[in-house]
Amino acid sequence: MKKKIFLFLLISAAIFTVNAQEKSTATKKDWSKTDLSNRANDHLMLQYGYDGWSGTNDTISPSGFSRHFNIYFLYDMPFKTSPHFSVAIGAGIGSSNIFFKNTFVNIKSLTATLPFTNVSATNHFDKFKLVTTYLEAPVEFRYASNPVQPDKGFKLAAGLKVGTLLKSYTKGKNWVNANGETVYGKNYVNKESYKKFINGTRLAVTGRFGLGNFSIDGSYQLTSFLKSGAGPAINPYSIGVTLSGL
Repeated sequence: MKKKIFLFLLISAAIFTVNAQEKSTATKKDWSKTDLSNRANDHLMLQYGYDGWSGTNDTISPSGFSRHFNIYFLYDMPFKTSPHFSVAIGAGIGSSNIFFKNTFVNIKSLTATLPFTNVSATNHFDKFKLVTTYLEAPVEFRYASNPVQPDKGFKLAAGLKVGTLLKSYTKGKNWVNANGETVYGKNYVNKESYKKFINGTRLAVTGRFGLGNFSIDGSYQLTSFLKSGAGPAINPYSIGVTLSGL
């Protein structure tokens, strides 16, 4: 179902792009005297939304509202003969917070595979998450229904982003017993950082569509989240909202 939702987003974007291209070709407007140098077309993008994992099993079961926050700066280059379309390239930071319930992810384990241990019958953290942060370079093929003022019309984009892992860590809060009773106090926090098990490079397909400065976005990671041999082939995906401008 999760893959179908993302595929629907990409297919919808593709259909709109084809229709838009046909209309643009039919109109054949002369854009040679139109100044697009100062137009605002998503040079800054802020993204927030839900994160999930595909390829998990009964042992690995994220729960709650796992989420991401991304910020990108992009340079937009409109096509001279058809400025409804453009290509944008840029860089930014992408972060993901994956939450677990009654599960301990031992990111500093000396084992060959990353352990996901059910700790419901013993003392454990009431709140626990795995955080990853990437330096990313996104590339988008874009369409804007209003090329002069893209922030006032319909827009869509499809593309890729490649990232390199900057940091990965787990954070646990509120140490409780098997009955859920606090042991050390709700403010007790433990944080462990290690990159041994996490794939250092990620490649994802992306898509988004919206109106003005707001759009719905989705992504699906083509590379496995974990390194080869460190666990199952987990492919992260995300669905969220984008606030763009400048």
